[in-house]
Amino acid sequence: MRGHVLPLDWTMKKTTKLTKSPRRVAKAAPPSGPTYSAPALEKGLDILEVLCRSNVPLSQTSIAEELGRSVSELYRMLACLVHRGYVLNISDTYAITTKLFELAHSNPPTNRLLLEAGPIMQELSSELEQSCHLTVYNQGRQIVIAKVDNPGGMGYSLRVGAELDVLVSASGRALLAFQDRETTELRIRESVRRRHEHSNIDIDAILESVRKRGFESIVSLQIKGLHAVGYPIFDTQHRAIAALTVPYAERLDLNNRKTVKDVEVALGRAARTLSERMGWRDGVSSGFLREPTDTSIISKGRQRAILR
Repeated sequence: MRGHVLPLDWTMKKTTKLTKSPRRVAKAAPPSGPTYSAPALEKGLDILEVLCRSNVPLSQTSIAEELGRSVSELYRMLACLVHRGYVLNISDTYAITTKLFELAHSNPPTNRLLLEAGPIMQELSSELEQSCHLTVYNQGRQIVIAKVDNPGGMGYSLRVGAELDVLVSASGRALLAFQDRETTELRIRESVRRRHEHSNIDIDAILESVRKRGFESIVSLQIKGLHAVGYPIFDTQHRAIAALTVPYAERLDLNNRKTVKDVEVALGRAARTLSERMGWRDGVSSGFLREPTDTSIISKGRQRAILR
């Protein structure tokens, strides 16, 4: 059951009470969000971001220089942030407190992910008449944290808690491809240590193909007759925090059965929606709904140095 969420216009009204201008209180924020301007709020967020990036307390002058603003512009906002407990005033300097950390951990990402994913996965499964599942990475393997069975009663599905290989699966490749380089290399090493027989996979070339396309779509390398399509679910930093996958099994007894292309398009929409719910925004690093290309093929004979 979904928790209670405050309407956006209520939240904006509460926030704008920090300013003197009553006009901002009178105008509720439109649902579109990004087109709405809230200079005071943006100024406060800029201050928090600067302090979060700094390892040492900063003076008011240093903060102003970092933001390209005058000291007088920041005085009232800093006073408010100190009063609310987000910033600590130490002599003539300011430092971030643990309040943001505490607020973030009052709503763990996995809980939020599951809460948002449920209805989206149900709708996706009903549209495609296929099962779908959600996985996260964990020390060289994937863990299925949510799944929806085929509403028609026939098809392939995984149980929650199942462990999956990473390098040979569509979902695993989607999880690997959209990380920073160090994280990707670490996860490859962990995956190979767990499944040494996967060490000759030319994973670098495969992941580059996944990045260009934005998702993975392959004939299953583990279950005969399945075609797996996996999309990354992005967070605010444009990293894949999960993978949403449809293990497509073609129904031979249906006249209007869905195709692999249908799955790729519908799954792309669902992944985009879930990513947006997790804070991701378009325009930086995704390949949602790109035209599919040829399926990735494992090339053999390349022994990875990561085994050392």
